[in-house]
Amino acid sequence: MTFKRQYSWGVSMKIRKLAMNLSNLEQHHSKNVDLEQYSIDGDLAAKWLSDLVAFGDLKKGCKVSDLGAGNGILGIGALLLGAEKVIFIESDSRACEILNNNISLLGLQNRSEVCNLHIEQSNIPILDTDIIVTNPPWGRQKEKADKPFLQSILNNHKTAHILHNHRATHISRFFLNKGWTVEKYGEADFSLPATYNHHNRQMDKTRAGFWRVSPN
Repeated sequence: MTFKRQYSWGVSMKIRKLAMNLSNLEQHHSKNVDLEQYSIDGDLAAKWLSDLVAFGDLKKGCKVSDLGAGNGILGIGALLLGAEKVIFIESDSRACEILNNNISLLGLQNRSEVCNLHIEQSNIPILDTDIIVTNPPWGRQKEKADKPFLQSILNNHKTAHILHNHRATHISRFFLNKGWTVEKYGEADFSLPATYNHHNRQMDKTRAGFWRVSPN
């Protein structure tokens, strides 16, 4: 991993404990190619969320929106790190079932709101949250599949952290053209299990990048 921030031994142990908790969550392996639902593994999610803490964006008592939540690994991780509430937005009904199971397993129901909605819908309830986290579709199967996610961030005028293909240069262009501040602050290997029929190997890897975008 090539993240921007280095951590002390004590913080590293907390990250390891978080990674263990997140790794125990039930996964969701969708066969819908258009959704491109690749789950983040527990180690990567824990390290990435810890960077959000280091930025000062993810802090005790904050409210978080997780767009394209999947099994909820990012939002659940935010709750375990002290977020007051997380709104999970997920269009796949089966993923929402698994997400609700994971939330219940950890006793986080009172601090969670799961919305089975498409990101394109105008009524997604994220206006009162402090930050947005998202691992959107990368657009490998459906061109510009991530556009509704980026547009939702823009429309809601919230600081957001985005995981995407490390070569996704359009993210910077999209937000810089709107007068936002953009920082790409890290990269890491991203595991790709053989979820879809076009995958030839049982497990593969690609490279992910991490962006922070914020309105000025």
